[in-house]
Amino acid sequence: MTSLIKKNASGHAGDGDANLLINGVVGLPGGIGEGARRGRADAFDAWLRGLLPDRAGVALVAVGGLGRRQCAPYGDLDLVLLHAGVPGVDELAASLWYPIWDAGLRLDHSVRTLAEALSVAQDDVKVALGLLDARLVAGDAALADALARTATDHWRRTAVRQLPGLREITAARWEAHGELAFLLEGDLKEAAGGLRDVGILRAIATAGITDALRPAVRAAHLRLLDTRDALHQQVGRRADRLLAQERDGVAALLGLRQPPTGPDAGAEPVVADGDVLLRRVAGDARTVRHALDDAFRAADRLRAGRRRGADGRPARRPVARDVVEQDGELVLARTAIGARPDPSLSLRVAAAAAATRLPIARATCEWLAAYCPPLPAPWPADARAALVTLLGAGPGLVPAWETCDRYGLIDGWLPEWTRLRSLPQHNPVHRFTLDRHLVQTAYEAGRHTREVDRPDLLLLGALLHDVGKGLPGDHSRVGAPLAEAVAARIGLPEPEVALIGTLVRLHLLLPDVATRRDLSDPKTVAGVAEAVGDTTTLDLLHALVRADAAATGPAAWSDWKGRLIAELVARVRTALDTGVLPAPPAPDPALVAGPLPVVHLTADGVAVAAADRRGLLATVAGCLALHRLEVLSADAATVDGRALVQFRVQPRYGLAPDPIALGADLRRAVTGDVSVIQRLRGRALAARGSGAAPRVVWHREAATDAVLLELRAADAAGLLYRVTCALDEAGAQVRAARISTLGGDVVDAFYLTGGWPDDDTRARVESAVLAAV
Repeated sequence: MTSLIKKNASGHAGDGDANLLINGVVGLPGGIGEGARRGRADAFDAWLRGLLPDRAGVALVAVGGLGRRQCAPYGDLDLVLLHAGVPGVDELAASLWYPIWDAGLRLDHSVRTLAEALSVAQDDVKVALGLLDARLVAGDAALADALARTATDHWRRTAVRQLPGLREITAARWEAHGELAFLLEGDLKEAAGGLRDVGILRAIATAGITDALRPAVRAAHLRLLDTRDALHQQVGRRADRLLAQERDGVAALLGLRQPPTGPDAGAEPVVADGDVLLRRVAGDARTVRHALDDAFRAADRLRAGRRRGADGRPARRPVARDVVEQDGELVLARTAIGARPDPSLSLRVAAAAAATRLPIARATCEWLAAYCPPLPAPWPADARAALVTLLGAGPGLVPAWETCDRYGLIDGWLPEWTRLRSLPQHNPVHRFTLDRHLVQTAYEAGRHTREVDRPDLLLLGALLHDVGKGLPGDHSRVGAPLAEAVAARIGLPEPEVALIGTLVRLHLLLPDVATRRDLSDPKTVAGVAEAVGDTTTLDLLHALVRADAAATGPAAWSDWKGRLIAELVARVRTALDTGVLPAPPAPDPALVAGPLPVVHLTADGVAVAAADRRGLLATVAGCLALHRLEVLSADAATVDGRALVQFRVQPRYGLAPDPIALGADLRRAVTGDVSVIQRLRGRALAARGSGAAPRVVWHREAATDAVLLELRAADAAGLLYRVTCALDEAGAQVRAARISTLGGDVVDAFYLTGGWPDDDTRARVESAVLAAV
């Protein structure tokens, strides 16, 4: 809709009193909420009735949002011109559609007889669902009623048969648009758990398969509609994707505020908070998605028919203590319902569901939420065992956990979960909200339980490793005492409680050190060995790192990162087992012999040996940037008068460079070819970073024979070349460099030989580096 919208004094799209004007033809009520949506539908109805001449055998029928009286501020019009074979219907249709287009409205239209409309619905399940919303706007009421009644009757007769095809279409849509609950910029309509799925739930409820539109689903649906209304008003046009730049404005229109904390907690908050909006959308999307999964299963059971035993009663199969399977779902045994339930019952049911990969019946979840008593502190042993079984169940963990979370059972186990639920993680590397990330990490940790001495502590540490996120401070340090409190409440002995705290506090140690420090430096290995303390903890941390990365997303891991961490773990293990720090690796023999220069290229490595001179590291780094290679690590050494530099690299844009051209440029550059040097300088000057101001941090005690200069800046092509040139011109000799890219930023660590005790000298080097960025 390209209509005008009145704006308030602040410039934001209209408030509740504003009207939307369609080229002056019709005024639509602005605002957000069910009343505003119905008001817009009424205004459209009145306008459209004026466009259709009074003619027998013709009806204008609305479907979609207008058919449901749920018109968004800038939504489409979905109209069917239904006729009984009257002559001149094409001209009549044109007299309807052109004024709508002239008003700047988006229109989805069709002209059909009753038989044609029903025939299309029989062949296309999406059309069949659309006709369930059919509503007369103007014209022949009997004709429109026949369409709505016949379409609904046909759907009720055939829904069970058509739902498998609809399920396939829905799964393809989910694959294309993702899960709304976990997206930072999700599509409110098409993503899993969005408005499109509510339409499917409405169709399943219409077929009488299950009461899919329960109160919680209805409430979630209304909130999602309100969010879309606010999004339309915020951007002044039709939009379904909730982009980051619109969040705070949408939250303000919806009146969402972050609850105040601290000494002024009683004061009224004044700042709209997009995170509150994201958490609300995530919760609503999960409610819708869970209800749809449940409805599809109900249809599957109806199609398969109920299994009955010899006595004619529904067949029941015991699967765990107090838990039986009936019609493909888990329900409570009759003895469990009749007896006083023990506090661990909900955990045992969840563990059975995860282990068998069977869903928990809705009635069972509701019963557990209402009647299962709270767990004592510390937990009984069977509750603790059930939690470990649940966390280690593999693919059944996530659906079982999500089901329990929808019915409030998780809050009874872990009161901390309320703060973690649907907490967004504003990092493109993360694919999940915080709570789902923790559960996913536990699932991924299950792949490594056979590699560690204490698989139970690995699973629990995985579930709690980010429990400190969302609180002020370093989440690893903040989260350690929180995780220890949970472990103590669960009933672990004190040494194991302390180990859980260590896992949470150190869960980033291995990747940070492996990617940002020189692993050949004995001080690096000694520092990690001292922090870890023993090989049991080392193995747990190694498994937790891999599980955490897998749960984060594809961008959080690479073969190179995995090799670095494995190398660090091997060196630390040697130090812990023997008490002797491993010797640094010897240089490649091919680089220390033969005529100079020597250039060796592999799939992910570049090694160069040349006559020792200043600036060699920068020159090679520049050549790599010229050929669009990103540097992951760099090492420099001098052996018998020849300089050796070795790089780990990866293509910046996924396409490997021509090795012949790269090798030729490297040989010419390290021998001082002026033409190559000029190309390097031109490319380096053309690419500069942006964003927040760069920062330099010095680490005086991080290396055996060097001082560590850490640069935090925006990533850019040629950055390493510019910085190493600046260091060279400032008189600093780089022994090694580690390059760590975090989204659009880098944390580059440079080992500068010498003590660098003088403040003025360090300030001069720091200024040179910052100027180069």
